[in-house]
Amino acid sequence: MNEWPAGLLLGIGSLFILIASLGVLRMPDLLTRMHSSTKVGTVGIGCLFLAVACYFGELGVTTRALAAILFIFLTAPVGAHVIARAAYFLGTQFWEGTFVDELRETHQSHGKTGPEPESMDPR
Repeated sequence: MNEWPAGLLLGIGSLFILIASLGVLRMPDLLTRMHSSTKVGTVGIGCLFLAVACYFGELGVTTRALAAILFIFLTAPVGAHVIARAAYFLGTQFWEGTFVDELRETHQSHGKTGPEPESMDPR
């Protein structure tokens, strides 16, 4: 009885992971690749863990699967944000279609986006 919902969740999760991998291959720069892999991949992995919980139906397996889903949903976006922020401040090139750069205005004290040292002289 639990095979059909588990199979459906496995199919949906696999489709999301396939879309995430295509996004990594097709997106033009690091930031958009990370966006694709993090958002879509997280949903895909969540569906796979839900399929495991649905198929086995035991309390121990379901608890572990839900804990793994919670862990992935909390850590994957944070990790991607930290890596993208580090790549930004290291000077990684954007795609030419990127029009909004909010970090340039808000974080001018960081290395590559800040003013030149000569312009900071108060004299």
